[in-house]
Amino acid sequence: MYETIQYVIESHVAWIRLNRPEKYNAFTEQMNIEITKALKEAERDGSVRCLVITGNGKAFCSGQDLAGVKEGADFGEILRKGYNPMIEKLASFEKPVIAAVNGVAAGAGMSLALACDFRLLSDKASFIEAFINIGLVPDSGNLFYLPRLVGHAKALELAVMGEKVSAEEAKDLGLATKVIPLDRWEEEVSAFAENLAHKPTKAIGLIKRYLLKSWDADLSEMLENEAYAQRTAGQTEDHAEGIQAFLEKRKPVFKGC
Repeated sequence: MYETIQYVIESHVAWIRLNRPEKYNAFTEQMNIEITKALKEAERDGSVRCLVITGNGKAFCSGQDLAGVKEGADFGEILRKGYNPMIEKLASFEKPVIAAVNGVAAGAGMSLALACDFRLLSDKASFIEAFINIGLVPDSGNLFYLPRLVGHAKALELAVMGEKVSAEEAKDLGLATKVIPLDRWEEEVSAFAENLAHKPTKAIGLIKRYLLKSWDADLSEMLENEAYAQRTAGQTEDHAEGIQAFLEKRKPVFKGC
């Protein structure tokens, strides 16, 4: 089904592996389309309760494959047709999403990682706001997510300076959820993902939805949003299971519904 990515499901976790290792998993129009398609597939699949995006080979994603861009191309249209639908689908995806950043994440590759809920970084990984180095502006949601994660001043510094940020520096800045030694990479990423996959998925989706809305809402709106979300969560099977497990003094077994 896919030419530029691999898509598999293991233990309720969907894995999207960017699969152009010889090009450091650089984006092409086809890859944008295929990632968006895979997101829709994982969204529809009730067995999927967590999603991991990672890269095959040495890199996570080196950004746009410039060799495939025609001279004089309209970058705005490239974004509107390929990148923006991918990022918007990721933003509306109401299951937990992990960027497993196994190597360099540069340009739009960094943007993709920023748009995920959690960023697990190999100790060999790095972020680079590479746009400025070719006279361009951060895109694919970068200017939306970056200041929310690190603050305005640091976001401006990273975007303008375009310097490499190591995994440990990313952790200090709040860009990384966790830094994992390369020799424990597969084991720890899988364990983190499977832990999320066994949490109450509907509640996570509601948390994601209303955290995003909170940036543009006042207190009264958020109080009503929380009331609506809590009413919805309170009607799930997972809530009933959580209460029963609490009363029986055992660990809950959530089903994601």
